[in-house]
Amino acid sequence: MFTKPFLDALYIIEKIEAKGFKAYFVGGCVRDLLLEHDMKDIDIATSATPNQIQNIFDKVIPVGIEHGTVIVRHQKKSYEVTTFRLDGSYSDGRHPDSVQFIDRIDEDLARRDFTMNALAMDKYGNLVDLYGGKEDLKKKLIRSVGDGMERFTEDPLRIIRAIRFASQLGFSIEEKTLLAMGDLKNEIEHLAVERIQHEMGKFFAGKYVDIGFSYLTSLCLHRHLPLFKENPYIIDKFPRPIESFLSFGEVIAVCHLLEPKLTVQEWVKQWKCSNKIKTEAITLVDIFNHYKKQGLDEWLVYQLDPIYDEGFLRIVHYLDKNHEINKHEIKCLRNSLPITSKKDLILNGHDIIKIFPQEKKGPWIQKLINKIEKEIVEKRLKNNKNDIKEWIKCNPPEIN
Repeated sequence: MFTKPFLDALYIIEKIEAKGFKAYFVGGCVRDLLLEHDMKDIDIATSATPNQIQNIFDKVIPVGIEHGTVIVRHQKKSYEVTTFRLDGSYSDGRHPDSVQFIDRIDEDLARRDFTMNALAMDKYGNLVDLYGGKEDLKKKLIRSVGDGMERFTEDPLRIIRAIRFASQLGFSIEEKTLLAMGDLKNEIEHLAVERIQHEMGKFFAGKYVDIGFSYLTSLCLHRHLPLFKENPYIIDKFPRPIESFLSFGEVIAVCHLLEPKLTVQEWVKQWKCSNKIKTEAITLVDIFNHYKKQGLDEWLVYQLDPIYDEGFLRIVHYLDKNHEINKHEIKCLRNSLPITSKKDLILNGHDIIKIFPQEKKGPWIQKLINKIEKEIVEKRLKNNKNDIKEWIKCNPPEIN
């Protein structure tokens, strides 16, 4: 029954149990195993305390030791190992004010968010399922563990997680769980934006994002999200069906393209995005705007970093259904380019200065190089010094 990731992790379970402690595979990895989905991480819950885990294994990283979590390194892989625990109250709506380490898996599972995540499995493949999680997986149902009001009060991010799972799995949200989400949705506004962004990134990347989106809009959760809160009408601008976007930079780009009066910088600031996300969003917006005006041409492909090819194609497919382009077209154009970057230019700033020795250095040099670069990319000029010098004579720079 176990797949290779579990078989690799059995060493961790067995070594903990050899010291007299209990240990189980828990949460999302068990859920994904039962669903026969690929998984990224294997999480383990144990009766051993973090200090005891540190004594058992040589390579341990104490990432969240105050909450009972450490990372155990084994065969160049990381495994999150967390002590069974009971949580105190959540006054900050994120972390429990206190944590009590315990030695019972059943009490540990009681604090988890949804039944499908409140699953544990021992080293023999025996399932610990106290809340009907396996049955809910069969029904394709997202249901809170115990009282939904309690679970969402403890951490309102679970409201976003519910629609994220709907988007990823295509599951329905159970009625009482849905009612509790609606009653407590205002609490989303008290969450750290970075946590919301992390979940919403997964939400938009979901295979069934259109299902998740229907929950987002029917519950009006968008009215409690950064920038959507002040501009709720934007949600109605999204063409249906909603498509998957595999990075948050793509999401920001689409949001700006749907409502140009809100700049990429505003989205980035409100959602507290990284510079990497900002760069991706700006690049995709610029490339898409060029595409709308000029179509798919050499200059577009020249400016498009290959790492953004897929994102660009997804945005075109979503926002411009009348014109289909594919990766092969981009690849053919890229292979035909005479140069791949400014570094390939046969002529540089020093050469320009030699051509105009009497002129003062200034921005005009870079502007001229930029024009030459575009002429070469668009194949109106060859990349050799004689041709470029002749072109400059016919197209002298504007020197202020």
